[in-house]
Amino acid sequence: MNFRQLKILWLKTGPLYPLDTGGKIRTYNMLKELKKMHHITYLSQISIGTEKETTKNAAEYCQEAIWIPWEETSKDNYKLYIELFQNMLFSDLPYAVQKYQSLEMQEYIERLDCSGNYDIIICDFLIPSVNIKKKLATPSVLFQHNVESLIWKRRYDNAKGIKRVYLYNQRKRMEQYEQKGCMLFDGVATVSVNDSDILKEEFGLTNIIGDVPTGVDTSYFKPIEAVKSRGSIVFSGSMDWDPNEDAVLYFVKEIYPLIKKKAPYASFTVVGRNPSQRLKSLNKLDSSINITGTVEDVRPYLTESEVYVVPLRIGGGTRIKIFEAMAMALPVVSTSIGAEGLSVKNGENILLSDQPEEFADNVIKLLQDQKNREEIGEKALTLIQKRFSWGAVTEVFETLCQHVIKERKAN
Repeated sequence: MNFRQLKILWLKTGPLYPLDTGGKIRTYNMLKELKKMHHITYLSQISIGTEKETTKNAAEYCQEAIWIPWEETSKDNYKLYIELFQNMLFSDLPYAVQKYQSLEMQEYIERLDCSGNYDIIICDFLIPSVNIKKKLATPSVLFQHNVESLIWKRRYDNAKGIKRVYLYNQRKRMEQYEQKGCMLFDGVATVSVNDSDILKEEFGLTNIIGDVPTGVDTSYFKPIEAVKSRGSIVFSGSMDWDPNEDAVLYFVKEIYPLIKKKAPYASFTVVGRNPSQRLKSLNKLDSSINITGTVEDVRPYLTESEVYVVPLRIGGGTRIKIFEAMAMALPVVSTSIGAEGLSVKNGENILLSDQPEEFADNVIKLLQDQKNREEIGEKALTLIQKRFSWGAVTEVFETLCQHVIKERKAN
């Protein structure tokens, strides 16, 4: 499809390197595709002390980068609890949004918006919108990788004790902010039909312009000939994201023991950055559990495994991890939340189960039946190759953006 060249202002809350989250991977690959034809100005906050190499790498995904210094209070700093308490008392915003407020970022956005130099402004994730204080003069799109309030609702639903009280408060604030934030933009693009429907039904939004499916780099993630490690199960993801930590703890507590009863030779490997001490200690409880922490390349871990699991109970958005595993012809067992919004078919190219016993049974059957593993893996691979390359995905996004520009000019 032929598109006219655009000058795009892309709003973000951090650089994309290292590519260690699903959201970063999605944005990186789409920006690389967009950069082939369009001019990208990447306006983002950046943590004080970030290595220069990280900002140099931005040349891969934009022609121009503008960095706004920002400092986040770390989880192990007592000041975080003071900030959380102050947020509860003195702010209407959820803390996850409030901490990104920046007067300098606000002023930059306003100045560049009023300059008339851009065809469209893209807000990547909901969070950067906290620095947009009024309707933009430039055509604008909010790219919603998640329904943020849904994540908080699921965190609340799975919490206990005093934590549940705090999460209820943050959930309600996120619901209010998400509705308000979405309405700032000419169009809202999601990552699935399911997310679009939720935003329409829960918030009454009329500016949902469509969904952009998850993509995968099929030249990077592809089947690799290797000897599988018998009974090997793997999960990958950013382990400093609460839904991923919850998924691993749930799997280890509720599902893995059931698997070990029938497949005592099974092992479980968790691949991903910044695991908490609680996760690191799992190996001490069971030596068949391996917590890797940050790795340079996730592919070797997927290659040597027999089954990929996604036991998510909380979350929304991209689900890139599933498509990466499928692109390597690895059979996937997931909860319905884990695969929510993906164009997959239970029993054909993936196995879905929400009860611990059924989840465990699906994993056991795959571990014990090589032919079944290979059949599901091959069907998964075929699905990815036909429909979900980054070029095809980005073309969908471009079409939505061009539509917003045309509609704004018409009005």
